[in-house]
Amino acid sequence: MRARLRRMFPRNHGELLPALHYLQHEYGYLPEWAMEVVGWHLGIPASEVYGAATSYTELRLTPPGALAARVCLGLSCRLNGGGKVMDAMESALGVRRGETAADGSATLEETACGFLCAVGPAVEVNGAWHGRVTADAVQGLVMAQGDRQDTGGSK
Repeated sequence: MRARLRRMFPRNHGELLPALHYLQHEYGYLPEWAMEVVGWHLGIPASEVYGAATSYTELRLTPPGALAARVCLGLSCRLNGGGKVMDAMESALGVRRGETAADGSATLEETACGFLCAVGPAVEVNGAWHGRVTADAVQGLVMAQGDRQDTGGSK
């Protein structure tokens, strides 16, 4: 991994966020050891790497469940029913926001902004964003994603 980091990311401070996004894409979350390697490569203290990793809601510090969902609860999404969508998602997945099911089947998170304000409420399921989601549509969205996983389909 160190060789790959050297090739992809020059040793400068401005490469921290792109490197963290790369790790997230590679591993699905940010393993502690990988953040240490990035910090060492870029010459950035571990505390600053951790601070950046925890400042962005799209980055995860723990492995997500097989189905990873995020509900936007920013102003536009909240005003358009995001709270009801979150409640429906908790019910559909059987987990509360901020938790992963004990069997690893699902993770539910909230985000302060999905940057899809014009089509709120917005929900991300396994990396794919969906706009204008209603509480009534949540069960179908979750089931459709489960069907894709069962058949080996893509996100």
